[in-house]
Amino acid sequence: MSRVGKEPIKIPVGVKVNVGKAADKNQVRAEKSGQKGSVNIPEGIKVEVKESQIQVIRDNNSGKLKSLHGLIRSLLANLVNGLDKAFSKELQIVGRGKRAKLKGNILELELGFSHSIKFPIPEDIEIEMPENNIIKVSGFDKQQVGEVAAEIRDLQPPEPYKGAGIRYKDERVRKKAGKTAIGGGFTGSGQ
Repeated sequence: MSRVGKEPIKIPVGVKVNVGKAADKNQVRAEKSGQKGSVNIPEGIKVEVKESQIQVIRDNNSGKLKSLHGLIRSLLANLVNGLDKAFSKELQIVGRGKRAKLKGNILELELGFSHSIKFPIPEDIEIEMPENNIIKVSGFDKQQVGEVAAEIRDLQPPEPYKGAGIRYKDERVRKKAGKTAIGGGFTGSGQ
Protein backbone atom coordinates (compact mmCIF):
# COMPACT_ATOMS: atom_id res chain seq x y z
CA MET A 1 0.00 0.00 0.00
CA SER A 2 1.18 3.53 -0.71
CA ARG A 3 2.89 5.09 2.29
CA VAL A 4 1.62 8.55 1.39
CA GLY A 5 -1.84 7.42 0.26
CA LYS A 6 -2.78 5.46 3.37
CA GLU A 7 -2.20 8.35 5.80
CA PRO A 8 -5.43 10.13 6.81
CA ILE A 9 -5.76 13.87 6.22
CA LYS A 10 -6.79 15.90 9.26
CA ILE A 11 -9.44 18.49 8.39
CA PRO A 12 -8.65 21.86 10.03
CA VAL A 13 -11.33 23.69 12.02
CA GLY A 14 -13.66 25.73 9.82
CA VAL A 15 -13.00 23.83 6.57
CA LYS A 16 -16.04 22.06 5.09
CA VAL A 17 -15.40 19.00 2.89
CA ASN A 18 -18.02 17.39 0.61
CA VAL A 19 -17.66 14.28 -1.54
CA GLY A 20 -20.03 14.11 -4.48
CA LYS A 21 -20.54 13.97 -8.22
CA ALA A 22 -20.04 16.84 -10.63
CA ALA A 23 -20.25 16.46 -14.44
CA ASP A 24 -20.06 12.64 -14.36
CA LYS A 25 -16.91 12.71 -12.21
CA ASN A 26 -16.38 12.04 -8.56
CA GLN A 27 -15.23 15.22 -6.94
CA VAL A 28 -14.15 16.39 -3.51
CA ARG A 29 -15.01 20.01 -2.77
CA ALA A 30 -13.70 22.03 0.16
CA GLU A 31 -14.47 25.55 1.27
CA LYS A 32 -13.70 28.01 4.02
CA SER A 33 -14.88 31.60 4.36
CA GLY A 34 -15.81 32.08 0.70
CA GLN A 35 -12.79 30.35 -0.82
CA LYS A 36 -13.57 27.13 -2.67
CA GLY A 37 -11.51 24.44 -4.31
CA SER A 38 -12.05 20.96 -5.70
CA VAL A 39 -10.16 17.83 -6.75
CA ASN A 40 -11.46 15.37 -9.35
CA ILE A 41 -11.21 11.75 -8.20
CA PRO A 42 -10.42 9.10 -10.87
CA GLU A 43 -12.25 5.78 -11.07
CA GLY A 44 -10.85 3.17 -8.72
CA ILE A 45 -10.12 5.66 -5.95
CA LYS A 46 -12.64 6.33 -3.16
CA VAL A 47 -12.62 9.16 -0.65
CA GLU A 48 -14.31 8.85 2.74
CA VAL A 49 -14.86 11.67 5.20
CA LYS A 50 -15.20 10.45 8.79
CA GLU A 51 -15.36 12.81 11.77
CA SER A 52 -12.52 15.27 11.10
CA GLN A 53 -10.43 13.12 8.74
CA ILE A 54 -10.29 12.28 5.04
CA GLN A 55 -9.24 8.77 4.04
CA VAL A 56 -8.23 7.89 0.46
CA ILE A 57 -8.80 4.22 -0.53
CA ARG A 58 -7.98 2.43 -3.79
CA ASP A 59 -9.99 -0.49 -5.20
CA ASN A 60 -7.10 -2.76 -6.25
CA ASN A 61 -3.32 -2.94 -6.45
CA SER A 62 -2.82 -2.16 -10.13
CA GLY A 63 0.21 -0.02 -10.96
CA LYS A 64 -1.87 2.89 -12.20
CA LEU A 65 -4.02 3.03 -9.06
CA LYS A 66 -0.97 2.72 -6.81
CA SER A 67 0.55 5.83 -8.38
CA LEU A 68 -2.75 7.75 -8.29
CA HIS A 69 -3.38 6.82 -4.65
CA GLY A 70 -0.54 8.96 -3.26
CA LEU A 71 -1.12 11.73 -5.79
CA ILE A 72 -4.82 12.18 -4.93
CA ARG A 73 -4.03 12.13 -1.21
CA SER A 74 -1.38 14.86 -1.70
CA LEU A 75 -3.71 17.00 -3.80
CA LEU A 76 -6.46 16.72 -1.17
CA ALA A 77 -4.02 17.54 1.65
CA ASN A 78 -2.77 20.61 -0.24
CA LEU A 79 -6.35 21.77 -0.87
CA VAL A 80 -7.49 21.38 2.74
CA ASN A 81 -4.31 22.82 4.29
CA GLY A 82 -4.21 25.70 1.78
CA LEU A 83 -7.71 26.79 2.73
CA ASP A 84 -6.64 26.83 6.39
CA LYS A 85 -3.25 28.53 5.92
CA ALA A 86 -2.32 30.05 2.55
CA PHE A 87 0.73 28.88 0.61
CA SER A 88 3.27 31.52 -0.38
CA LYS A 89 6.41 32.05 -2.45
CA GLU A 90 8.72 35.03 -2.24
CA LEU A 91 10.58 36.50 -5.19
CA GLN A 92 13.46 38.94 -5.04
CA ILE A 93 14.31 41.55 -7.68
CA VAL A 94 18.07 42.04 -8.02
CA GLY A 95 19.79 44.68 -10.14
CA ARG A 96 20.14 48.40 -10.61
CA GLY A 97 17.01 50.13 -11.91
CA LYS A 98 14.78 47.07 -11.54
CA ARG A 99 11.66 47.55 -9.45
CA ALA A 100 8.00 46.61 -9.10
CA LYS A 101 4.85 48.28 -7.80
CA LEU A 102 1.25 47.24 -7.26
CA LYS A 103 -1.52 49.17 -9.02
CA GLY A 104 -4.86 47.61 -8.10
CA ASN A 105 -4.87 44.07 -9.46
CA ILE A 106 -1.85 44.65 -11.75
CA LEU A 107 1.80 44.16 -10.84
CA GLU A 108 3.87 46.67 -12.82
CA LEU A 109 7.51 45.67 -13.30
CA GLU A 110 10.35 47.83 -14.58
CA LEU A 111 13.10 45.44 -15.59
CA GLY A 112 15.34 47.57 -17.81
CA PHE A 113 13.33 47.17 -21.00
CA SER A 114 12.10 50.19 -22.98
CA HIS A 115 8.64 49.66 -21.47
CA SER A 116 7.23 48.51 -18.15
CA ILE A 117 5.62 45.06 -17.95
CA LYS A 118 2.07 44.88 -16.62
CA PHE A 119 1.35 41.47 -15.03
CA PRO A 120 -2.38 40.88 -14.28
CA ILE A 121 -2.91 39.18 -10.91
CA PRO A 122 -5.19 36.09 -11.12
CA GLU A 123 -8.41 36.06 -9.09
CA ASP A 124 -7.47 33.65 -6.25
CA ILE A 125 -3.91 34.98 -5.88
CA GLU A 126 -2.78 37.75 -3.56
CA ILE A 127 0.46 39.66 -4.18
CA GLU A 128 2.12 41.79 -1.52
CA MET A 129 5.30 43.83 -1.55
CA PRO A 130 6.75 43.96 1.99
CA GLU A 131 9.88 45.68 0.59
CA ASN A 132 10.67 47.46 -2.67
CA ASN A 133 12.51 44.48 -4.13
CA ILE A 134 10.46 41.61 -2.60
CA ILE A 135 7.30 40.18 -4.19
CA LYS A 136 5.23 37.80 -2.04
CA VAL A 137 2.78 35.59 -3.96
CA SER A 138 0.18 33.76 -1.80
CA GLY A 139 -3.03 31.81 -2.20
CA PHE A 140 -4.82 28.63 -1.13
CA ASP A 141 -3.99 26.63 -4.30
CA LYS A 142 -0.37 25.46 -4.06
CA GLN A 143 -0.11 24.71 -7.77
CA GLN A 144 -1.47 28.11 -8.83
CA VAL A 145 0.85 29.95 -6.41
CA GLY A 146 3.84 28.11 -7.89
CA GLU A 147 2.72 28.80 -11.47
CA VAL A 148 2.22 32.54 -10.87
CA ALA A 149 5.59 32.83 -9.12
CA ALA A 150 7.27 30.98 -12.01
CA GLU A 151 5.57 33.24 -14.60
CA ILE A 152 6.82 36.36 -12.78
CA ARG A 153 10.34 34.87 -12.52
CA ASP A 154 10.31 34.01 -16.24
CA LEU A 155 9.83 37.69 -17.14
CA GLN A 156 13.57 38.12 -16.42
CA PRO A 157 15.37 35.15 -14.86
CA PRO A 158 18.68 35.86 -13.10
CA GLU A 159 21.58 36.20 -15.52
CA PRO A 160 24.76 34.25 -14.74
CA TYR A 161 27.35 37.06 -14.73
CA LYS A 162 26.02 39.60 -12.22
CA GLY A 163 22.94 37.72 -10.96
CA ALA A 164 20.56 40.53 -11.95
CA GLY A 165 16.93 39.61 -12.59
CA ILE A 166 14.06 38.02 -10.66
CA ARG A 167 14.80 35.01 -8.47
CA TYR A 168 13.17 33.04 -5.68
CA LYS A 169 14.21 34.47 -2.32
CA ASP A 170 16.09 31.32 -1.27
CA GLU A 171 17.51 30.60 -4.77
CA ARG A 172 21.28 30.53 -5.22
CA VAL A 173 22.54 31.74 -8.57
CA ARG A 174 25.86 30.29 -9.69
CA LYS A 175 27.85 33.07 -11.27
CA LYS A 176 30.14 32.54 -14.24
CA ALA A 177 33.55 34.13 -14.58
CA GLY A 178 33.64 36.90 -17.15
CA LYS A 179 36.14 37.20 -20.00
CA THR A 180 38.64 39.14 -17.85
CA ALA A 181 39.13 36.14 -15.57
CA ILE A 182 40.49 33.99 -18.41
CA GLY A 183 44.30 34.14 -18.57
CA GLY A 184 46.37 34.75 -21.70
CA GLY A 185 44.02 37.29 -23.25
CA PHE A 186 44.35 41.00 -23.90
CA THR A 187 46.26 42.73 -21.09
CA GLY A 188 45.30 46.29 -21.99
CA SER A 189 48.88 47.61 -22.23
CA GLY A 190 48.29 49.09 -25.70
CA GLN A 191 50.97 47.07 -27.56
